[in-house]
Amino acid sequence: MKFGPVPVIKAKGAILAHSTRLQGRMFKKGHLLTEDDINLFAEEGMTEVTVARLEPNDISENEAATLITEILAGANVTASNTFTGRCNLISNTHGLLLLDKEKLNTINLIDESVTIATSKPYDITADGQLVATIKIIPFAISKSILNAVIKAIGKEPLISIAPFEEKALGLIMTRLPGMKESIFDKTLEVATRRIVQFDSKIAKEIRCPHTQPDVILAIKSMQKSNCDIILIFGASAVVDRADVLPAAVTNAGGRIEHFGMPVDPGNLLFISEIGGTPIIGMPGCARSPKLNGFDWVLWRLLANVPVAGKDIMLMGSGGLLKEINERGQLRQLVKSEISAAREPKIMGLLLAAGSSRRMGNNNKLLTDINGTKMVVYVAEQIKKSKVNEITVVTGYEADQVKLALKHLTTNFIHNPNHAKGLSTSLKIGLKIIPDDIDGVIILLGDMPLIKSHHIDSIIEAFDPIEGRSICVPVHGRKRGNPVLWGKKYLDEIISITGDVGARHLLEEYSDQISEVMIDTDGVLFDVDTPERLNELRNRTKP
Repeated sequence: MKFGPVPVIKAKGAILAHSTRLQGRMFKKGHLLTEDDINLFAEEGMTEVTVARLEPNDISENEAATLITEILAGANVTASNTFTGRCNLISNTHGLLLLDKEKLNTINLIDESVTIATSKPYDITADGQLVATIKIIPFAISKSILNAVIKAIGKEPLISIAPFEEKALGLIMTRLPGMKESIFDKTLEVATRRIVQFDSKIAKEIRCPHTQPDVILAIKSMQKSNCDIILIFGASAVVDRADVLPAAVTNAGGRIEHFGMPVDPGNLLFISEIGGTPIIGMPGCARSPKLNGFDWVLWRLLANVPVAGKDIMLMGSGGLLKEINERGQLRQLVKSEISAAREPKIMGLLLAAGSSRRMGNNNKLLTDINGTKMVVYVAEQIKKSKVNEITVVTGYEADQVKLALKHLTTNFIHNPNHAKGLSTSLKIGLKIIPDDIDGVIILLGDMPLIKSHHIDSIIEAFDPIEGRSICVPVHGRKRGNPVLWGKKYLDEIISITGDVGARHLLEEYSDQISEVMIDTDGVLFDVDTPERLNELRNRTKP
């Protein structure tokens, strides 16, 4: 790859190396320069620009990231579309992240230009959670580097998710003379709270004396009840393989796989099996809802991930949990771990409140366009896109608009002041944005040539961390709609008055704008006159 400054007149087809601001425009780094761009640069008086040009042996950043991601991805993960050399892997399910850490390190050591970052092995994942990101650092890498990475990955996917499955667990609790029944009630409550987080349940409970014969009888009873996993909570801590509980497992016909673990709290745990059914001898710390070594073993079994002695012995790195107060209670732990990283959540705000004053007596949004109402055209494309949810702002002929769209969304809010301008619809729509939304894409009901893939391209460009918190579609040299705004700008948009949108904020925050090139003029085409309506009908004829 060649990199460096070149005369503007020779930059066509090259990759812009640095974001460049011109009058009313912001070109982001990585933009492929067109003849129109070159002319615009020349008009602004620019004579030189820093660019990158790919050579015959190079693979572009997006192509390389896509190829690597495709062979990395295993079961229950989905790759996002690649943007600026970055491709994300998203979990499709509630489960455990499985990855080959040694192989990951090998890949990251091949060359500085290829990086793979993941969540920790055996982290809990949620549906829609970001679990890995593949980033190509320069604008391109050589084919030799790509081939080395592909060879290192091998034939087996590197990253997958083992989903949690509904299981029936048996809980055996032993007692010594003088123990209060409330201790067992509390132990059962904590164990139940742990397990229901993963859609499993305590199907059978047995309380018995802390003796080998009684524990053996309890284990056999659990076997007859077809429990998927058996938990044994002793009244006294297990201190040796020959102690009461492990000895009872062995004498019942089972086998002790491993005793002890390099995790604190959780040292005095043992794992075993009988007839293929896993048995966990629970450490005393499991009476508390705080994270401990028992959780790490339980999660794997609930996701059908085998746990052998070697697996236990390799848990020491990160296994010092005792003094980590911020890990909190179990419910807090699970909730925080599954929401730590994810794809942006984008809401679509469809403005459908206008009275169509320049269209005569007809409501243009309800006008039939080759068998489909105009506003339905727009809403259907939003529904097909990556927008997480749609809210429609109604105003003029609200009941008819709601009736037309009721099969696509149930989220409507009425703007009684719609006659006072577009800003009133923006205000009322943005005031009900949920707290967990990362951005809002504002769509107009009279732009029916917008397609779902246009919306997806805009969403894929959104990355506030990398300075792309406002995403604007561009066709030719003109900016269009819809515009995606990061959540931090919504208060300023709400303060706007009159029959205008938020265009003036684009100049104020030009450094945060990502211009998304769109290959058709649908992002510029709105229907505001009868002539425009006729043109639309001609363009959308079957």
